[in-house]
Amino acid sequence: MRRRDFIEGVLGSAAAWPLPALAQQQPGRVRLIGALTGIADDPLTKAEYAAFRQELQRLGWIEGQNVRIDVRFGEGDASRIRKQAAELVALSPDVILSTGGVSTELLLQATRTIPIVFVIVPDPVGSGFIESLAEPGGNATGFMQFEYSLSAKWPELLKEIAPNVKRVAVIWDPTITAGIGQFAVIQSVAPSLGIDVRPISVHGDIERAIAGFARVPNGGLVVTASAATATETRRELITTCHSV
Repeated sequence: MRRRDFIEGVLGSAAAWPLPALAQQQPGRVRLIGALTGIADDPLTKAEYAAFRQELQRLGWIEGQNVRIDVRFGEGDASRIRKQAAELVALSPDVILSTGGVSTELLLQATRTIPIVFVIVPDPVGSGFIESLAEPGGNATGFMQFEYSLSAKWPELLKEIAPNVKRVAVIWDPTITAGIGQFAVIQSVAPSLGIDVRPISVHGDIERAIAGFARVPNGGLVVTASAATATETRRELITTCHSV
């Protein structure tokens, strides 16, 4: 399945909850959807948002007629995401669409009453966002990106591609639950693969850290999933450093 098709299905389903029920309760009122998503100028973010609006329209929710959408962009910055989350909650929207683990975590810190639908979240159960996949509980529900156990496959795949790899730098975000969970799994499998891992925080000097790491042979790189590594500038920096 293409990523765009998946996003359309996900966002379409998310958009359908819980707005239809609300519309039956109070017909005629313009509903407010809050959305906290990624990078404003990123092509993928634009495509996802376009699919979201298109699916809403297909479901009968026309922007400017019976629904209003307030979109905020976190830009991969935790402090900005926290600010945007607080502002969205203050608007008391009928539902909030959250993209990514950081956005979801900070939104749940800001409200336990406004319904939240999350997408692209690693292990929402392990992160404490929901009680279980079958019965989420609380005010959040959504779609899981992957379980932390999948993180074990990344160094395994790296070892298959480059059998001589003995040292692996792991770019991660130590300030978020998902970053801690992913790195913990990578650490746990490293000894069985015969590799040493070195953490490199996304909040530090990545260019300098990778340059220093690259001076010793038989090294590899794993980039964990986080909002801070998703920005176009950060992706280009990591790619450039790793190719040097």
